Amino acid sequence: MLVTFYGAVREVTGSMHLVSAGKERILLDCGLFQGRRREAAEKNRVLPFDPGLIDAVVLSHAHADHSGRLPLLVRDGYAGPVFSTPPTKSACDYLLPDAASIQQADADYLNYKTLRSALLHPGRLAAAGTSPPEAAAVKRMLKKNGHELDVGRIRALLQELRLETVEPLFTLADARRALGAFDPRPYRAPFAVAGEARCTFYEAGHILGSAIAVLTLRENGAVRRIGFTGDLGRFGKPVYNDPELRFAEEDRDLDLLILESTYGDRLHEPIADLKGRLAQVAAETFARGGTLLIPAFAFGRTQVLLYVLHELFDEGRLPRVPVYVDSPLAVNLTRVFGAHPEAYDEAARNDFLARGKNPFRFETLHLVETVAESMALNREDRPQIVIAASGMCEAGRILHHLRFKIHDPKHTILIVGFMAGNTLGRRIEELGVAYERAGRRGPEPVVRFLNKDYPLRARVVKLDGFSGHADREEIRRFLREANLRMRRIALVHGEEEQALALERTLRQDGHAVEVPRRGETLRI
Repeated sequence: MLVTFYGAVREVTGSMHLVSAGKERILLDCGLFQGRRREAAEKNRVLPFDPGLIDAVVLSHAHADHSGRLPLLVRDGYAGPVFSTPPTKSACDYLLPDAASIQQADADYLNYKTLRSALLHPGRLAAAGTSPPEAAAVKRMLKKNGHELDVGRIRALLQELRLETVEPLFTLADARRALGAFDPRPYRAPFAVAGEARCTFYEAGHILGSAIAVLTLRENGAVRRIGFTGDLGRFGKPVYNDPELRFAEEDRDLDLLILESTYGDRLHEPIADLKGRLAQVAAETFARGGTLLIPAFAFGRTQVLLYVLHELFDEGRLPRVPVYVDSPLAVNLTRVFGAHPEAYDEAARNDFLARGKNPFRFETLHLVETVAESMALNREDRPQIVIAASGMCEAGRILHHLRFKIHDPKHTILIVGFMAGNTLGRRIEELGVAYERAGRRGPEPVVRFLNKDYPLRARVVKLDGFSGHADREEIRRFLREANLRMRRIALVHGEEEQALALERTLRQDGHAVEVPRRGETLRI
């Protein structure tokens, strides 16, 4: 049996691993790479294998860095099932079409920029036998209704001038075809995957519906078993159940455990301190008359924040300021949470459901869906909380909130999740936290986004207790307390420094561990 690691190898995004045993080829996750635009586009556009050769996909959870290339896989010839838990399928119903829309919008914008640059470049147009127009005239030519890109005209002019046209990674139709391949399966219910291969999902505790997959395969009469944690969650986190520790007897002996290592050498703040720290940061911001601006993933992080804020309001520990969720996707995904209360932890069921209350709705909450509402909210200048996507500040409405708030020290940018390398969120986190630690002395840092430089004068605070990923000690706890017996561990989904540090730690604990490289194959 062979396991080839194609993504999230010595890096965090793009989770994808291929298991081959006998005639069966099973893909674990099919995620998007995220980071520098050009590098991500190059990695995402070409799959490293023929999709038509894959028999089945086992999806650990719905986040884009695990599910986001499924539409590309299906478009390029994959015709098999995609196995996931029911909440993961419900979330992907929104996430994959949204990703397609973002891909299309990004392509349209890049095409606009290419054409605008060419139209304002005298040399290029002289060669085409015309003279350059004024910038305002170009804008009128390429937009309609004042701000909407005239996509049809832009494409026609690109073709006429023989300029390269950027195409989206996949379309809305591709996303819908991928959703038609889903075959949801509940936790702890073994199912056939392909041929003689079987799989069982167990709770991973990362987000709603996240799963640890245990694959059982046969090759040449021998039984082999692989565990795949996907993203392993934390213990005691609000809303979600803890990662599973009691596996069925037939799933306990693993030839290989593929284990995440996002925080392989870091410790989170205690979960018990979450509410107090959030209340403190919010109170300090409101005392300055500022906005608490929180970039958050639409699925998972947003709902946990709403849950904790609901508790703080009910306990009287926060003034009842307006709370805005500015993300149509997050609004829809919060409905997914409402449809799957069976996946909540006992505290959520007892504290809210048993009293007939929705954990994710309260009287000061406002759900912002239209562009006009979002634009009006950008200009609001009062104590409030704004939660907006995307979580790594690479796209979406959070960019426009930052544009209006990042230069003012009365506001706070609250970092509540992992920011991948080479993202705007990582730059804000590193520069802002360093500036705070230096006592805000000296020239303020500068960050560039939306084609402009902005002084980072807003306060930047990081609360890593909200993270959905287990830290080093929680990973060790899972390995120590789970009733699994593991012959080997392969560490994935961690930047190289974190993965190698965790490898050293786990070797000291007595485990046989390795950190594969991209494209490397392990023989079981």
